[in-house]
Amino acid sequence: MKRRTLPLLFAFYFFINACQVDKDQETGDVDLKEIIRSRDTIVNPNGIQENFKATIGEIQQWIFVRGQNKNNPIIIFVHGGPASPMSPTVWAFQRPLEEYFTMVHYDQRAAGKTFIENDTVNISNTLTIDQYASDLLHLTDLIRKKYNKPKVILLGYSWGTIVSMTAVLKQPGLFYAYVGIGQVINAIDNERISFDYALEESQKRNDTTALAELQAIAPYPGDQPLTVDRVLVARKWAQYYGGLSAYRNNSDYYYMLPLLSPVYSKNDIDGIDKGIEFTLPIVLPKLLGVDFKPVKEFPIPVFMFMGRHDYTTPSQPTSEWLDQVKAPVKEGIWFENSSHLIPIEEPGKMLITLVDKVKPLAGGYDKTTTNRITHPADED
Repeated sequence: MKRRTLPLLFAFYFFINACQVDKDQETGDVDLKEIIRSRDTIVNPNGIQENFKATIGEIQQWIFVRGQNKNNPIIIFVHGGPASPMSPTVWAFQRPLEEYFTMVHYDQRAAGKTFIENDTVNISNTLTIDQYASDLLHLTDLIRKKYNKPKVILLGYSWGTIVSMTAVLKQPGLFYAYVGIGQVINAIDNERISFDYALEESQKRNDTTALAELQAIAPYPGDQPLTVDRVLVARKWAQYYGGLSAYRNNSDYYYMLPLLSPVYSKNDIDGIDKGIEFTLPIVLPKLLGVDFKPVKEFPIPVFMFMGRHDYTTPSQPTSEWLDQVKAPVKEGIWFENSSHLIPIEEPGKMLITLVDKVKPLAGGYDKTTTNRITHPADED
């Protein structure tokens, strides 16, 4: 009798609470952010959950650390943009990663909470690739010492791959391995491939609006200055045809994720747009000059996660660079159902790949290991 009563009591309790939630929803009283905060709270006594700011590169920068086991290796995740922090989106995809790694995010200078924290007058002339890389190296040293780790795994995403590659080439001894997602090898190559894709798709679909806008900036990149307006037109249509989110013509679901972030206030969310608006005109000319093609040797194991449908930072130049670079270990992994947002589009494959291929290197690696390169034909 008792065995039957317990489930019935639980069902009754659940029914009462569900009714209360429905009632609260009707009156607009449900705090969705609080639900996510409660679900995301790390209660494991051996876990880590810290949000703090630290002086990095002479300004205050916000840092976010989460993991279920402090003994796990650390991944420092370097976000994209410029000035598009990942910290307010991690609630949507990161929880499984936290079982195997301690995940560290930070809002780069002039991004998100870091933008809100600092006087922009004092940082506008510091928005250089070298300074961003210096910040990352400073952060890495801080994290290693704080959590007593000899090295960390570095994961660069989109614009963050430029910062990360620059940092690794300056000081490789801090890192077990490098993972690039949406890797930038040559920025001008990316612009050309992205534009060509958008133009081809618009012609296939007889999309007269897209054709008119794209033809207005052709030839692209061409010899004209690559202004913010020209870049945004090219990027707009490449992304509309699935070049940001595979099989989607918009990525509103991604842009709205910060609205439910437990670590971001409305003021912080406003700081994302303000930071991008402030940063992009300053950083764009530097970004467009990026070229890692001359790098023929990479000092640490390198893994490239490549979205098959990515035309925001096209994967072709990355695959070609991997073919010719020498590294202790190198591997390119294709994400067949992803575009640019691999952490959200294929989080399961990302998790398995990091655990199987990258985590074993976080205790050192055998420099005699044969290079592993996965080509499109190798995929199932």
